[in-house]
Amino acid sequence: MTRRDADRRPTPVILAVDVGTTETKSGLVALDGRLVALERATYRIDSEPAARRAEQDPEDWWTAIVSTSRALAERPAVDVVAICVDGHGPTLAAVDAEGRPTRPAITWLDTRAGAEAAELTAATGLAGWSLGILPAALWLERREPAVSARTAWYLNSWEAIALRLTGIAATTLVAGGRPPSHEDLAAGGLDARRLAPVAAAGSSIGGLTAGAARALGLRPGLPVIGGVVDAFASFHGAALLEPGDAIDVGGGAGGFGVYWDAPIDAAGAFCTPAPLPGRYVVGGAMAATGKALDWFRDGVLDGTTTTAALLDEAAAVPPGAGGVVFLPYLAGERAPLWDPGARGAFVGLRLDHGRGHLVRAILEAAALAIRHVAEPIVGAGVRVTAMRLAGGPARSESWNQLKADVTGFPVEVPGVLETAVVGSAILAAVGIGAYPDLLAAIRGMTRIDRRLEPRPELVATYDALYRTYLELHPAIASALGGARRSAVGARVA
Repeated sequence: MTRRDADRRPTPVILAVDVGTTETKSGLVALDGRLVALERATYRIDSEPAARRAEQDPEDWWTAIVSTSRALAERPAVDVVAICVDGHGPTLAAVDAEGRPTRPAITWLDTRAGAEAAELTAATGLAGWSLGILPAALWLERREPAVSARTAWYLNSWEAIALRLTGIAATTLVAGGRPPSHEDLAAGGLDARRLAPVAAAGSSIGGLTAGAARALGLRPGLPVIGGVVDAFASFHGAALLEPGDAIDVGGGAGGFGVYWDAPIDAAGAFCTPAPLPGRYVVGGAMAATGKALDWFRDGVLDGTTTTAALLDEAAAVPPGAGGVVFLPYLAGERAPLWDPGARGAFVGLRLDHGRGHLVRAILEAAALAIRHVAEPIVGAGVRVTAMRLAGGPARSESWNQLKADVTGFPVEVPGVLETAVVGSAILAAVGIGAYPDLLAAIRGMTRIDRRLEPRPELVATYDALYRTYLELHPAIASALGGARRSAVGARVA
């Protein structure tokens, strides 16, 4: 074969799919980590905050995957060699034997299963994120027995899609993860027969069925590799490897996680085996720190401007936003407050404040929320060497610098910001044998573009702002007559 013939051979790529809360991103990722192409499709979430309900139609996920995959399949000079899907969670998809939903998915934003979570914690010893979809499944069995009766499987979002792709139901676990025993679940009141058999994340679930292949525009038999929750996929795509490597996962919710070499007990945080052998991840997911900017742009300003324009306005406002402080609790709050009744607020407004001040306060609140989660973790002995940034917010260099200044952590920007997409591709690359293990795949498929250091001259400004931020939630909760929930650390899974 001549060099010219070799150059004409299609590039092997992985179809990596990130099923997010408001959109699906499907990418073609080369085996060296290059993002060859990306397609997006959006959908809605059916939310009723007063009832603590937040549901979504899994058929919308499937429609989004079909449309984005078909668009990618039309690209010339590529050869899809595997598929891997990650997804938002813990989100319960109750499905029949073919993977069709028996009811809308109960998303991670839904907070109706608090009592069930407490009961399952008592029965299994797991808590917080480690319980996954189990509380929602127990809630469903108690309140909708007819739906449960026609449900074959309780799956996570990415597992439900894998079933549609392969015809095989599997619960994927990372190395070191342990499922609760059927006896413990029964003691908590949950019928474990609807939990699918366990498969290792990064292993082959099965081949793409003929029907799914026709829908996606791909060839049947392609290996479908078991995926993980979107945060774990982002850990891989952001090159988290060593103790002290941390990440701001971005996205609509926002979240902070850091790798460590031993379990850590920190107030308001979860600790669980990391998706990398020999590591633990400790951190917390918030509820709407990223979505807050979208809310302001679309819900307050009626979509009359762009995110880029708002970021430019915020960058022109000095640190501290002229004394305006924002609480980003527009959907309650998860870590570290664990208060579904928390409310958002702008505080400190004056007549001389303008739109840029409000946007600057929203951006600063996203960073203050990270600091709020990270403070007890650092206090427990974890040392953060650098915080990687992910997703759309990392395109703003001013916001990147702001996060370094507010948190005090050096921040690093990956070469590909769609870290969950790259992370799913990393899992698939290992699953098909392109790399011998996760360590090799992460090193071979990621890179860090640049590093930003916190500016020491802003320490006093942001220390004072952080103290104010901490005082506002209890004051507002008291004024509104809401009950406060104390933050409690989740046990190690």
